[in-house]
Amino acid sequence: MTAPTRTLIVGSGAREHALAWKLAGEPGMNEVAVAPGSAAIAAEPRVRCLPEVDPIDPAAVVAAARSMSAELVVIGPEAPLATGVVDALREAGIRVFGPTREAARIETSKAFCHDVAEAAGVRMARARTFSAGDESAARAWVAELAADGGGVVLKQDGLAAGKGVTVYADAGLALDHIPSFLAGRGKGPALVVEQRLVGREASVIAVCDGREAIALPASRDHKRLCDGDLGPNTGGMGAYSPLPDLPDDAVADILETVHRPILAELARRGAPFVGFLYAGLMLTDDGPRLLECNARLGDPEAQVILPRLAVALGPVLAAAARRDLGALAAQWNGRFPTLPGATVGIVLASEGYPGTPKRGLPIEGIEAAEADGALVFHGGSIGRMVGGYGTSGGRVLTVVGRGPDLPRARDAAERAADRVSWEGMQRRRDIAATLPPEPATTVGAAR
Repeated sequence: MTAPTRTLIVGSGAREHALAWKLAGEPGMNEVAVAPGSAAIAAEPRVRCLPEVDPIDPAAVVAAARSMSAELVVIGPEAPLATGVVDALREAGIRVFGPTREAARIETSKAFCHDVAEAAGVRMARARTFSAGDESAARAWVAELAADGGGVVLKQDGLAAGKGVTVYADAGLALDHIPSFLAGRGKGPALVVEQRLVGREASVIAVCDGREAIALPASRDHKRLCDGDLGPNTGGMGAYSPLPDLPDDAVADILETVHRPILAELARRGAPFVGFLYAGLMLTDDGPRLLECNARLGDPEAQVILPRLAVALGPVLAAAARRDLGALAAQWNGRFPTLPGATVGIVLASEGYPGTPKRGLPIEGIEAAEADGALVFHGGSIGRMVGGYGTSGGRVLTVVGRGPDLPRARDAAERAADRVSWEGMQRRRDIAATLPPEPATTVGAAR
């Protein structure tokens, strides 16, 4: 595999921090630049940040890549994908790992995801899409789902930073909220109403080259703010890997029934997908079903997945950008080799999140957490003039503990997270606390 020596990462959050940490520590990597990055990301060895670069400005990202003669550009968050940053880089002849704006619609439009999955034969929940003038039809569909005795899910059609989904155990409660999803949305899809699926969620993310895919280890994200999966929905309050109910050796089965069919359908539509294809799954009694697709690494999933990889990531991303993953996929049987052990990540959030977070509060204990053996990835921090870091966003840090198994990785993460504090800090204390039983047989996703 040919390793890139100069890589530009686009983004500034904890996911991009984890990517920079991973890539900068790999053989052959001379320089990693992150645009715009953060003070904490810039503190990583062999990493520099470009704070003046607007990550959603295609021309600015192209100029940054040219200025450092980047051999590979890796897109972190979803917003640059939606603004066409990948399209501009490709037009400039710069190698980039990330989907075009058209391919990224698999995330930016929930309606498009359902349409592609149906055409590809990938099982999802029963769903219908509604526009701004369709309130009565949406209410009728909710009533039809309620008649089956289950709940419903309302999904905003468009980017919502991981927070545009509301789940209702009682379908009747969703009726009052339909107008807020439709108001002011203009023409086109505004709301997807789905049957609520019952089971355990799992995330399987694959590195894709437009046709072939290699799966990263499965992980599980905890979306609710509070312990016991209570409170408002968030971008993610913690994650862990591996999963007892979807072990590493089962993710290749998911590729066959979810990722590859979707890749084939997107290619058929003239929008081949090169990048991280994230499949959010529900593990039901009837087998895995697709909940949604994202067009990038998850956050906080990236923070627990990347430390588990036993191989360099940079050469794989470069091969995918060249659309040349076939040999590696065959060699690795469709999944990344992993290190033994487990990882658990705990997100530390500011007071006010997921609403308006409090900013500028000094953070204590980061060095103590790192001295305890934890990885600390910064998502919403800022460097302080007097040294150290302060809060500057909602999800401020992800503290990752590692261990030979999930219970001991969780203990390590909890100990390290206990060392970090600031006024009003929010966190969950039940990430990976209750683990599902291992399956009797290898999990496969029925088509």
